[in-house]
Formats: sequence, C-alpha cells, structure tokens
Amino acid sequence: MTDIDTLTVLFQALGADDASGWAESEAEEDIPQLARFRFLRMAWQDIDAWSSAAPAWVEAYREGGPASAAVERALRLGMTPGELGEIAREVARETAFGLLCGLADPGDGDLPPETVARLPGWRLAELSPEGEPTGRILGALHEDLDEVEPQGPSGGAR
Repeated sequence: MTDIDTLTVLFQALGADDASGWAESEAEEDIPQLARFRFLRMAWQDIDAWSSAAPAWVEAYREGGPASAAVERALRLGMTPGELGEIAREVARETAFGLLCGLADPGDGDLPPETVARLPGWRLAELSPEGEPTGRILGALHEDLDEVEPQGPSGGAR
C-alpha cells in the first residue's frame, strides 16, 4: 500500500468527503492534512453539538444560568429548541472561525506596535502517533473550516 493509499484509508475513517484529495495533498505537498482534518473535525463535533443536542441544552439553560431568561423568553415567543440550536450552531461556527484566524494571526491591531513586537506568539504543530513533533505546522486552519463541515442528518446543511 502506498502512502497515499494509507492516508486515504485514514481520511475515509475520519469521514472525509474527498479522502483521496486530502491524501494526495499531504503526500505530494507535504502539508499535514491528516492532522488539519482531524483538528477541524473535532471543532465541527463541538459546533454541531449546539444543534444536535439543542433540546438538552435548551432545557438545562431554562433551569438556570446567565442565559436562562433569554432562552425562556425565546421559547415563549414561539422559537423551538431546534431553531435556538441553529442559531447557537452558527454562533459556535463564527467563534471557531475567529479563533482559527487568531491562531494564524493574533491581530493585536489595538495595541501599539512596540508592545506587539514584545508579545509571544503561538502555533499548532503536528505530532506523530507516538507523540513526537514532526516539525510540520497546522497553519491557516480557518481556510479549511467550511471545507470540513459535516453534511447530512448529523451535520449542518450549507
């Protein structure tokens, strides 16, 4: 089995729609696509939970917490838990996108340049299955967030 074949099987196991395309990109361009896909898949599992688990979190929020009054008011006005879940999912998607953009570029535009020049940065790096650094960085993840969005009954619809 070639590296591309092995990678394709792994991408398929993670549910990639274009498993061979992701695998070819990793093998031919030396981009850590499997690590990128896995990370973005994890982000989408959290994002999608806001809609798929809406009945449970809506009920929990009704019982208390900082958003309880707003959730109760929305339900009284005729919104369903599913509709609240759609809104929450989109807010979660936008938040994830913003965090991924910030991971790529901190965007401290409100600080003086001399302060920014002294601040630490960060990066997300790939590790081997054994936990060893590979030296490959997962950059610009925000560019592929929508590409990895799940489709179908358990995922959101675009």
